[in-house]
Amino acid sequence: MYLTSDAQVRNILIVDDSAFEQRMLVDLLSEMPYRVSVAFNGEQGYQLALSGQPDLILLDVRMPNMDGYTCCRLLKANPATRDIPIIFLSGTEAVEDRIMGLQLGGVDFVSKPFTPGELAARIHVHLNLMKRPPVEASEAEPIDTDSVIVNAAKRLIYDNLAALPGLAEIAASVGTYREKLNQLFRTHTGMTVFAYIREARIQRGMHLLRDTDMDVQDIALLLGFANAGNFATAFRERMGTTPSSYRASIIKTCD
Repeated sequence: MYLTSDAQVRNILIVDDSAFEQRMLVDLLSEMPYRVSVAFNGEQGYQLALSGQPDLILLDVRMPNMDGYTCCRLLKANPATRDIPIIFLSGTEAVEDRIMGLQLGGVDFVSKPFTPGELAARIHVHLNLMKRPPVEASEAEPIDTDSVIVNAAKRLIYDNLAALPGLAEIAASVGTYREKLNQLFRTHTGMTVFAYIREARIQRGMHLLRDTDMDVQDIALLLGFANAGNFATAFRERMGTTPSSYRASIIKTCD
């Protein structure tokens, strides 16, 4: 039997749409010092995580209504749940799926069918590694759902500036639809999603021009522009100067 280092009873949330796999996981964990709760999809899992504050989440990837990746984005965008360790469970062994799960903030990715002993060991390791920091008073209550969605979309945008999906896909990836996401961005940022993306690209471009020696062409591609000319046009419209002139002014100021 695996015991956590402090022998404390820990709370584990299982999020999986398969009743069979839920039962298998519950049977496995019931032999250990864990309290277990279950959810059948990502939306229900997110709400249970908010209310129950589990010590660890076992999160299936493929689920109806809201998949595991979307659920993870929302959990990591909310201060009340962002430090809960998430272990993804998936029937796929595709490398890109594993990378996606880890990039979103998962601490581990376990392929199905898994060996019960191995999963138990991974749970044990992550419960002992992840000592959740005390929640500050200002973060004791979860932020509102709309703010969580906007925060999750912002992170998705910043992480994928080079190859952003379409607006409908961005919205679906944070559990909403395109019109609603645009409305939320207007309310919370004063901009549409597309305007926010343009601003994010310019701000990131300024950082790269200032703090790196990357070629303007390479920066343009990294930001999702087709070429340096398109980047220069967008940059000049926003900043009143070209990328090269901006970099030259920074260098001159530092001399």
